[in-house]
Amino acid sequence: MPARRPAQEDKHIATPTPSHQPTPPSHNNSPKAELSTDYMVTELAQGGFFQGMHKGMTLTASGLVLLFVLFTGLGSDTAGSVFGATRAWIESTFSGYYLITVMLLLAVCAFIVFSRYGSVRLGTDDSRPEFSNFAWFSMLLSAGIGIGILFFGVAEPVFYLDDTGAFGYPNNPHADMAGAAAIGHERAIDALRVTLFHWGLHGWAIYVIVGMSLAYFAYRKGLPLALRSALYPFIGERIFGPIGHLFDILGVLGCVFGVATSLGLGVSQMAVGLERLIGVDPGLNTQLMLIAGISVISILSAVSGVRGGIRLISEMNIWVSLVVVSIFLIAGPTLWLIMAFGETMLDYAINFIPMGLWYADKEGTAAWQQGWTIFYWGWWLAWAPFVGLFIARISKGRTLREFVLGVLLVPTLIIFVWLIIFGGNAMYQELYATGGPGSAGIIELVNAWNLPSALFATADNIVGSGTFGWILSAMMVFLLMSWFVTSSDSGTLVLTTILSLGDNEPPKRFRVFWGVVIGLVAAVLLIAGGLTALQTALIAAALPLSIVVLVMTAGVLISLFRETLDARRRKTT
Repeated sequence: MPARRPAQEDKHIATPTPSHQPTPPSHNNSPKAELSTDYMVTELAQGGFFQGMHKGMTLTASGLVLLFVLFTGLGSDTAGSVFGATRAWIESTFSGYYLITVMLLLAVCAFIVFSRYGSVRLGTDDSRPEFSNFAWFSMLLSAGIGIGILFFGVAEPVFYLDDTGAFGYPNNPHADMAGAAAIGHERAIDALRVTLFHWGLHGWAIYVIVGMSLAYFAYRKGLPLALRSALYPFIGERIFGPIGHLFDILGVLGCVFGVATSLGLGVSQMAVGLERLIGVDPGLNTQLMLIAGISVISILSAVSGVRGGIRLISEMNIWVSLVVVSIFLIAGPTLWLIMAFGETMLDYAINFIPMGLWYADKEGTAAWQQGWTIFYWGWWLAWAPFVGLFIARISKGRTLREFVLGVLLVPTLIIFVWLIIFGGNAMYQELYATGGPGSAGIIELVNAWNLPSALFATADNIVGSGTFGWILSAMMVFLLMSWFVTSSDSGTLVLTTILSLGDNEPPKRFRVFWGVVIGLVAAVLLIAGGLTALQTALIAAALPLSIVVLVMTAGVLISLFRETLDARRRKTT
């Protein structure tokens, strides 16, 4: 069976909404806002251990997490078989559906930007952004990608540069179709272009739609900052019943399992970095200690809130990342990287729409597309409710046009710079290796799926393995940990916000509780060998979640149309 790209421990998420006695936005004093306030006051526990939380949803979500962990961890072989078969069937049957869905969401983003709806604010007409642009962009980047670009920034372009078909299918059908079948400069540019395609506008369009929908209904319509609110145009007040509970619980489970999977998979990579730095054994004990340490830091950050730890750590990530990227750019083949950036960006601009519409109909290329492009679209969709909710939380007061352009373009451009500099360095080393193209050893590491070693090998070839190399490695290990902390703390805040029906400051004891739960889930599945099964289950879950995203898209468009019609009627009366 074709090898699959391991789940990205990159998509990170974060936190939301209104305060212990929740007071949803009431800027328009609308019946929706009043109903939302009444519902939240009556449904949240007013005393006892569950004070400030929806007791039923909290208990249900906790029970489902326990049952799922028992099935996935204790019966990992069975769970892996079930989830693997489901995922394979979905990817082979619904490839075309995924491609069309993602392109449709990108088209909706373009429509919002160029239509009159772009001037609508996420809040009252006179509201303004809560965070500075730098803080906003920092948190967007932390929420959306995380540690994935550190490892896949080298591995993915190198994989597409290779021409050996080591995984049982072509390494890069797009390069093959362009006539760049052998390792060389043209194939390197094509490899970067395909990498940007998987990390670029298409994936971020999914986050844009989900975040925009949630923010619009929360800040413009006075509904809870929760998944249920996107259903209001279709089922009205019934969002405050069992259907709404179901939608929100799905969001909670996505947060828990998404972050736990990333933590479980990420600590193995962090352990390799620590082995390199201080010689510790990268085995299970070290990984469990990393889970414990990161969980503690994440909980402390989550307790401090968005304006505290999450914002500060996100901004710190950006500054350290700038230093690391600058080292790779200046100490690497600077001129070649700058030229490669220009060539790749032009190539991507010309081809990103045709690539998004290309459907592979041959066995080998279809296996590649399912294992990479469809996998990516599934992963973006699986993380969308999680990431989208946090993006919504930090975007109050911005216009829809500002929101779409900011979320779609700024993180994408930063990621592109990172991928081209990191991937470009690794490919340059392979292109100009002393033993001939493809002999630098990085391709071998990627084919063995030893991604941490591929990253550090690339760094060694740039600055050496001496003191400077140690410092660079230490900064990358720090980023691995800090990127994940911003994912975990924001995820904890997101799910506690959902379970408190949109409270901006959910009870701190439950932030601690769910932070501990996420760490325990990761640790149990790591010990029991159930992480791979859980990762596969998340991708399989992308199919129903894609339907949720489409419903949210239709909901926000319908509501925007109705708002415009209502405004016109008021002017004429």
